Amino acid sequence: MSTGLFVETLPGQPIVDFVREFEAPAAAVYTAHADPDVYVRWVGPTTYETAVTAWDHRSGGAYRFVQREPGRLGEYAFRGAIHTARPGELIIQTFEWEGAPDQVSLDIMRFEDLPGGRSRIVGRSVFPSLDNLRSMLDDGMTEGMETGYRALDDLLREG
Repeated sequence: MSTGLFVETLPGQPIVDFVREFEAPAAAVYTAHADPDVYVRWVGPTTYETAVTAWDHRSGGAYRFVQREPGRLGEYAFRGAIHTARPGELIIQTFEWEGAPDQVSLDIMRFEDLPGGRSRIVGRSVFPSLDNLRSMLDDGMTEGMETGYRALDDLLREG
């Protein structure tokens, strides 16, 4: 069983640090972030449908995906550039909700193996301003991350 999501903000800084453990090796958790067919099955609220519109997960690549809530109008599109993709170890990327253009965060995720076939992600997101960080937190960023990671737990158990 995972240990749940730990999120910490740094006072006066537009930074969020997070840690999340999984009952799977780092390589499997990394693949769930890098493979678009797997990614759409766990990212975001479980009530939303996710479709990838662009995916080039490699150093120098880029991505874009769109989420829709069935039965409701509108969609939420997200995009970013992948600075570094080191399989099983590290992703450094940007992240932008197209509904808030120019509010791009820099996300760093390290994938670490733990004893017993377990792993953890240690991450940091740097936002362009404190206001942008507060807005993301107010819009449910933490809850969305944990909901997605619980869905990822289920996928990882399935193999």
